[in-house]
Amino acid sequence: MASAYNQSDGGRFGDTNIVGHEKCESYFLFRGETTLGEGFRTFLYFLGLAYCFIGLSAITARFFRSMENVVKQSRKVVEIDPNTNAEVIRYEKVWNYAIADISLLAFGTSFPQISLATIDAIQNIGNLYAGGMGPGTLVGSAAFDLFPIHAVCVVVPKAGELKKIADIGVWLVELFWSFWAYIWLYIILEVWTPNVITLWEALLTVLQYGLLLMHAYAQDKRWPYLSLPIPRTERPEEWVPGEVPSPTHENNVYGEYSDSEIIQVGEENRNVVDIFSIHSNNGTGPVYQKLPVTDDAAESSNKHFHQEKDLHVLSLWKEQFVDALTLESLESRKLNSIHLRVARISWQLILAPWRLLFAFVPPYHFAHGWIAFIFSLLFISGIAYIVTKLTDIISCVTGINAYVIAFTALASGTSWPDLVASKIAAERQTTADSAIANITCSNSVNIYVGIGIPWLIDTAYNFFMYNEPLRIQNAAGLSFSLLVFFCTSIGCIAVLVLRRLTLKAELGGPRIWAWVTFVYFMLLWIIFVVLSSLRVSGII
Repeated sequence: MASAYNQSDGGRFGDTNIVGHEKCESYFLFRGETTLGEGFRTFLYFLGLAYCFIGLSAITARFFRSMENVVKQSRKVVEIDPNTNAEVIRYEKVWNYAIADISLLAFGTSFPQISLATIDAIQNIGNLYAGGMGPGTLVGSAAFDLFPIHAVCVVVPKAGELKKIADIGVWLVELFWSFWAYIWLYIILEVWTPNVITLWEALLTVLQYGLLLMHAYAQDKRWPYLSLPIPRTERPEEWVPGEVPSPTHENNVYGEYSDSEIIQVGEENRNVVDIFSIHSNNGTGPVYQKLPVTDDAAESSNKHFHQEKDLHVLSLWKEQFVDALTLESLESRKLNSIHLRVARISWQLILAPWRLLFAFVPPYHFAHGWIAFIFSLLFISGIAYIVTKLTDIISCVTGINAYVIAFTALASGTSWPDLVASKIAAERQTTADSAIANITCSNSVNIYVGIGIPWLIDTAYNFFMYNEPLRIQNAAGLSFSLLVFFCTSIGCIAVLVLRRLTLKAELGGPRIWAWVTFVYFMLLWIIFVVLSSLRVSGII
């Protein structure tokens, strides 16, 4: 990937328009691309972007599954009964739900935007002017998170099913820090030090993410003087409930794991084994098989157990590659329509490169899912880098203002993991906490981490090398987008509050009202995109 496009002359993020732009000499893989027509090149690059977004969707599914295992990890706690002096063994969750939503879920699903902004900052290091790709994408991503993702989550529950936020106090804390993030961004761009970012402003931006974590934890634990006196309603014992397996698999048990892990066998991703933390075995839910609880048996079979476990996980890893190379499943072969079979095979063929690449992600049975979690983030970061290069070239070839591309196509594509994760949470969880928390917290993470860290990198370099702040090109256009976003977000939150007061739930409800809410949220997003695009293009 190479580029002959000058990034320091303002053409990349300035007031470039489609009319009268110079011929772009940038190329993605081969120099021969520059000999193609601009229309055909634009089509190919947008096709490449779409394919990258498909890859992001695929890796997000693995990321979410690995994160479930991380959050569901339990630890063994031994206590002494004061009355009988007997040992009492219980298991408690390692992760706090609120912290898991803000750190693992929101940070992980926002990783494409964070990676893109950080890569953009590193490429721009040494330049007195900040790159615009990162901030534009993150503001556009905030709008996509708040409007389209809320819209999808509202209609995801089954007809008549209601899902509400169980812990309103934590949500209000997350909502406050989300709104404050964009107020803070406007202050440092327009009020405090107009059009420049200092090292201390960038540092304060990053540190506020830590304040968000501490405040949310204090609210979850109901610390006096630091939390709102709002009672918490019912909350499920599990971060994500276990899935009900197919009856044909109820007696298909593959093995046993550790004291704090049990196996649930379901039909997901072609019979991949799923590990979750401790559930009750009540006979009505999924079938589980637990480890023997006697100490003698555990000690005598410990070595043999770990050998079997390692062999089983390795066999699962092998199955990932076999599954990636399988174009037609047993279910597809049973279809009577040849056209449907061909369509499914064609789609699997398109996905095959991604499936084969992501098969290198270890099964999420290793180390409570941490290895798969980290590998997923690395793949997400790699795809974000390719997306950055493609978007640079699209802006160069078409002459479209890079901010417009950043907060429309690029923001929507990189926010796809947020959409997938929130949709999964809205479908599988019994409450709306994580689905909505992922949206509000992702917006906070976008500012405090996604913009804060790239600006900290560039401001630190400029401060120590040139003793100069970081200058922001088109700060007025970015500030205008922030104001439009703030106004439209008030309309979004007001509807969520109205649904809570009337329907007693933020998500689901009667289909007609769910779809009315969906249309309203999508209109808010269209208003944001149109007004922001017109502003940065110099039309209004």
